[in-house]
Amino acid sequence: MITLTLAQGMPVDETLSTYSDLAFRTAFGLYVLALVASMVYYAGFRVAKVSERELVGAGGPGLTESTSLTDTGDEDRSSAGSLRWARIAQLFVMVAFGFQAAALVLRGIATNRFPWGNMYEFILATTLLAVGAGLVFLRKPAMQVAWPYVLVPVLALLFFGGTHLYSEAAPVVPALRSYWLPIHVSIISLGSGILLIAGVASIMYLLRVWQPQGAEHGWGARLARPLPSADTLDRLAYRTTVIAFPIFGVGILLGAVWAESAWGRFWGWDPKETASFVSWVLYAGYLHARATSGWGAKKAAWINLAGFAVLIFNLFFINIVVSGLHSYAGLN
Repeated sequence: MITLTLAQGMPVDETLSTYSDLAFRTAFGLYVLALVASMVYYAGFRVAKVSERELVGAGGPGLTESTSLTDTGDEDRSSAGSLRWARIAQLFVMVAFGFQAAALVLRGIATNRFPWGNMYEFILATTLLAVGAGLVFLRKPAMQVAWPYVLVPVLALLFFGGTHLYSEAAPVVPALRSYWLPIHVSIISLGSGILLIAGVASIMYLLRVWQPQGAEHGWGARLARPLPSADTLDRLAYRTTVIAFPIFGVGILLGAVWAESAWGRFWGWDPKETASFVSWVLYAGYLHARATSGWGAKKAAWINLAGFAVLIFNLFFINIVVSGLHSYAGLN
């Protein structure tokens, strides 16, 4: 093994670091292939009424979504011609997920620390958890059409992180040498990753509301026709937010505890703290609006998107442009 000892006295394994970068590039390429396959499936999606006899015999290339989605309102939807592309996309996503996880693990071993000490590693971890959440929440056949909406932001984040935000494998700055690093950042990454699925679900929901199921019209008809029913997408957005909201909130609270031990105060309205609090309030507002009869699901979805926009704003603009106590998490 070739190692390099830095000024801080901590060795970095250059060989494992190189393998980590190679795994990252492999994962990115596989995600691109998954996006292409999922878009082929999306473009070739056909909606057809199926008879009871067809339901009984479903199982091959003509597998219908109704066999496993009896609670979603999409019992009549099927995609006989292009289902194999959905399976190919799913396979590429799973393999890419493995390579991305390997890239993160190898980087951690190479630097002898938890691998989320800079923006490149944070994006790598957050998108990994977002894809993992997608594999869990989008596993039903009717939700396979959601993968293009998930993979586009994931690939955009990975591309930006791997080019403009890439940092050589190295020890973290002294301010991050704390046992709170893996705890706080892991929880925030998990919450953010699940919230990406929630944001995507709200985008698809608003598209479906704009183009009602079975009554699609105009230039947006082909875009919206493969989407599940509005109720299905609304429930997906709500359930994922219900799961991610307390996780994200605990991450903010533990960050405050870390701030007290590192800076002598729990909260100081640092730009990143402020943006995190704003996004938390917006998600709380979404859950309240979604559970209140007077608001309606459409208005609630816009609040969910606002929270997602602030989350992305906090990830990039605050860390990279705005100067604050969290600036060390930006470019090295």
